[in-house]
Amino acid sequence: MSIQLSRFSHDVDEDDVDPRRIRSRNRLLDAAENLLRNGGIEAVTIDAVTKASKVARATLYRHFSSSSHLLAATFERLLPQITPPPPASGTLRERLIELLARQATLFAEAPQHTTILAWIALGLTTGTTGEGSDHPCSTSVLRARIVEQYRKPFEAILQSREVRDELDDFNLELVLCQLIGPVAFARMTGLCAITEQDCVLIVDDFLAARGRDARKSDTCDSPSRASQLRQTMRH
Repeated sequence: MSIQLSRFSHDVDEDDVDPRRIRSRNRLLDAAENLLRNGGIEAVTIDAVTKASKVARATLYRHFSSSSHLLAATFERLLPQITPPPPASGTLRERLIELLARQATLFAEAPQHTTILAWIALGLTTGTTGEGSDHPCSTSVLRARIVEQYRKPFEAILQSREVRDELDDFNLELVLCQLIGPVAFARMTGLCAITEQDCVLIVDDFLAARGRDARKSDTCDSPSRASQLRQTMRH
């Protein structure tokens, strides 16, 4: 029976269960991870990885079709895992704050995660002439993996009927951008460090915009607010 060792490996056959091939692949990824940590994306080249791992170039190409393919597999290995709060733990607000604070901590403590997001956002590859043909799917598959990683914890919180009744209709992808976007942008640009109190403000702003009760209150208040505004303008 065939197995799949990674989303970024070639299509595998029964030879891939050979422990020697598994060991060679792990040596390649160990070497690539070490190069990435010490030298950044540009350090992860085919020559550098084969030299550091002592694995033949031909063997590397049996596992990875290009340096960008190898880099994507290395990034996948480094992705920190995000787990949602327990389903019955606290109010919607409390659980969203807890989840967002966990993600902000991961950004702060895992600089490689920031590198991954930057690489994905820019669509960068490191493949050069002679290093094998680049595979655009490397970036797209890793991007899908990251989206899935962030999406699942929020789905675990937001998919219940009670939460759907509490919030207006929403698009989950837009919710991810609204809640995680500020955390990712702040970390990638270095503008500021997101604190737990910042996470509280982000979640409160989101709930104020999406909550059914808040929307009803705004609708009910809008005539009186408009009247007050007209009176102010007359004076």
